[in-house]
Formats: sequence, C-alpha cells, structure tokens
Amino acid sequence: MVYKIRVILDAKESIFRDIEIKDKQTLWNLHLGIKSAFSLPGDELSSFYFSDEDWSEGRAVPLEDMSDDGDGEIMSDVYVNEGFSQKGDKMRFQYGFLDLWEFFCELVDVIDEKPAVNYPITAYRFGNVPLKAPSKNAASGGSSKKSTMPLMDDDFGFEDDFKSVDFDDDDFDDEEEEEGYNDDVFDDDED
Repeated sequence: MVYKIRVILDAKESIFRDIEIKDKQTLWNLHLGIKSAFSLPGDELSSFYFSDEDWSEGRAVPLEDMSDDGDGEIMSDVYVNEGFSQKGDKMRFQYGFLDLWEFFCELVDVIDEKPAVNYPITAYRFGNVPLKAPSKNAASGGSSKKSTMPLMDDDFGFEDDFKSVDFDDDDFDDEEEEEGYNDDVFDDDED
C-alpha cells in the first residue's frame, strides 16, 4: 500500500506538498521525501513527533540517536504505517536547529502502489517555499511552540542587574603609556 501524506509548512501562507510513500518504508524515507519536496538545505538534525488531533507533540523520533545509552529509537526504526496507522493520523516534523522549519503531516489517503515508481515521490505541490525558515511570530494557528533557539540574554532581564556606566573620553588618554610597556614583543637578541 502507498500512503499519501499531506505535509504543511507552518507559515503564514498556505504551503504544502502531498508525498506518496510505501507503508513499509521508514520515517527516515519520509524525512528524505520532505527534504526533497520542500528543497530544504543541508543535512540538519530533525525529528518526527507523534501527535494528537490538536497537533500536540508526543513521543519524539529523531534522525539520530541522542540517548545516553545509545539504544534510542530513530527514524530508520519506525515504519510509516506505525506513525500513521489510519487516515487522519498526524505527526509533526521539525527540521534544523538554528533555522527551525516546522511541518504538520497528516495521512490523507491510502492508495495502491504504482509499478515502476521509486517512492517516496511528491505527488502535488501548492505554494512557494520561502528561502529561509518562516519566523514563529508570522506563523498562523496550529503551532504555539517556540523555536528551539536558545534564549537570548534579554529574555532573562540581565540588563536590570547591571547599572549603566557612562565613560567620558577624558577618562582615557590614548597617548599615556605605562612605564616599561613595549610594543615590540619579539626582541631580537643580538649577542
């Protein structure tokens, strides 16, 4: 059987692709299909997340094993029919770390396999993919999750802990030199 999975980019505009993939292929194959369909750059870390009807993130299935003991579940361990057991089943897909691309994946149809087709394939394209990942403040509905970018210092209010100090130019005299200061670090020893 072939699964038709609609993959929707989390963006302000409607941008999606329908990807057809065999039910016995893995989430790793679907990951490659999504990368190809959306022309995603590089070989970034990525993860699928089992989701409920409200697109809440459930169990993660990463591209590579990040567990301490080295026996965690990865994309190549999970078949597509395990992630999408029936029509309407959903998963989330995140690609990248600094530039986070977020996608909503839903099984929309199950069809017969066509002979001589090398799955996964992009069966339908709608919308133009932006050159860089859409910002989260421009995203419409669906995702309330923030980017995985580390929090910036100003998110913690560190500025409030430090008093602003104004230095006058008169406090520093560029022409003053300390005694014994020598710009020539490498003295030639001539014996």
